[in-house]
Amino acid sequence: MKDKMKTLLLLRHGKSSWDDSALEDFDRPLSEKGVEDSESMGKYGKKKRISPDFVLSSPATRAKHTTELFVSAARLKNAPVYDERLYEASARRLLRIISGFDDANKTVVMVGHNPGFEDLYERLTGEARKVPTASLTCIDLKIDKWSAPKGGKGKLKWRMTPKKIKKDGILSRVARKKSSKVISE
Repeated sequence: MKDKMKTLLLLRHGKSSWDDSALEDFDRPLSEKGVEDSESMGKYGKKKRISPDFVLSSPATRAKHTTELFVSAARLKNAPVYDERLYEASARRLLRIISGFDDANKTVVMVGHNPGFEDLYERLTGEARKVPTASLTCIDLKIDKWSAPKGGKGKLKWRMTPKKIKKDGILSRVARKKSSKVISE
């Protein structure tokens, strides 16, 4: 019997800017660090060869910009879909959204916000974990239908943060490998 599995990638929006206090929360843009981290996470996604069937994002300015940068840097072919229900969504609402995904989608990327993403992670895996800005978390779900994302059905496959990418030089190692390959050819 074939193993049934769905994969959910949670990408929290990049660090937002607080420079303009007149802006509503929904309209806050990314900071320079947020732009850099969102692009880095997209490059990491490319390195991991993620290939989602569907990309769903909050339409809040910072989440939408994160999505655009991530999709471009990861070289994904998917056109993102923006859903207002993701903005300020609780874990319960996120689970309802997930349960409506088309079952033909094996892997889905969701771009959104805390505290909903942290609560969702805990609900799905049974463990509490911080979800920092611009982090990408890959959860394998032991389900064959998106309508069945019950608590505890998920298992952390991997997680990457912008801080870890910088600290471990993950993307610079990839660049060095490519440049040495070009030199040796």
